[in-house]
Amino acid sequence: MNIIGPQIKRLCEKNSMAQEELTAQCNLLGWNISRGTLAKIESQVRRVTDSEVALIAKVLNVDISDLYEEP
Repeated sequence: MNIIGPQIKRLCEKNSMAQEELTAQCNLLGWNISRGTLAKIESQVRRVTDSEVALIAKVLNVDISDLYEEP
């Protein structure tokens, strides 16, 4: 399980970013991720590596610590 999934979902919704857009941006930076995999991360089914957390933060234009904050 991961603890950042709900924050990713919240930040995407806050920025009006669809799962497809987030995955496309991640793919452009070299992480081959599908929308289904992102859905698993958001629902805390799939684990997330440190490098993946850093990449997601970069795409969402937030600090890594923002992904670990409670809403």
